[in-house]
Amino acid sequence: MSAGADGVTRIAMWSGPRNISTAMMRSFENRPDTVVVDEPFYATFLKETGIDHPGRDAVLASQSTDWRTVADQLTGPVPAGKSVFYQKHMSHHMLPGMGRDWMAGLTHAFLIREPARMLASYVKTREEVTLEDLGLPQLSDLFGWVSDRLGSAPPVVDSRAVLEDPEGQLSALCAALGIPFDPAMLSWPAGKRDSDGVWAPWWYESVERSTGFMAPPEGPAPTLDARLQRIADAAQPYYDDLAQYRLG
Repeated sequence: MSAGADGVTRIAMWSGPRNISTAMMRSFENRPDTVVVDEPFYATFLKETGIDHPGRDAVLASQSTDWRTVADQLTGPVPAGKSVFYQKHMSHHMLPGMGRDWMAGLTHAFLIREPARMLASYVKTREEVTLEDLGLPQLSDLFGWVSDRLGSAPPVVDSRAVLEDPEGQLSALCAALGIPFDPAMLSWPAGKRDSDGVWAPWWYESVERSTGFMAPPEGPAPTLDARLQRIADAAQPYYDDLAQYRLG
């Protein structure tokens, strides 16, 4: 895992929804050497699947719906002076038929969260949910693909561990990514960002109030109704498989 020929480390952080993924993007964006991009394949995903998400029309208008164009942007030039390009990706946005060759030049990492907690948070914004909406099967597939290419497991970070020990987890993540840890990653100004996707009004209310990875310790797993519990049960093996590779 190292910088590309242009000296830029392009980090693809893969996760499902409701995994503190936006807070993690805030953390990296607060580094002076980093530029970020927020879910660049979202519009492609919505167009190809026809699925209805909050703010669908705005998302479609805000991004290219051609995955090849997006891939070119993600592997192309970055603003002058920036040596890290942090890409926040949702694993379920990568649909069958999308090529992966462009990913070869990226440094990959994976962000996970217990499925029951993901579901309890997800349905606050969108009641309709399936196993695939959580992205864990797709995350597992991508993890296997990256591992096969590397010959070893890429870094996996658990959301809960980040909340419990931000400095320790982020230091370990940066070391695994081949970049120096910067204490600026531990806090950031509250508010909106120009880099946030247009879907922010539906999903980013809590992170817009945040100034760091500050959250009370998570208690017992939430109680789910029978429908959601079936999804959580189906998702759990994917989470467990990935959790074996969590950073210490």
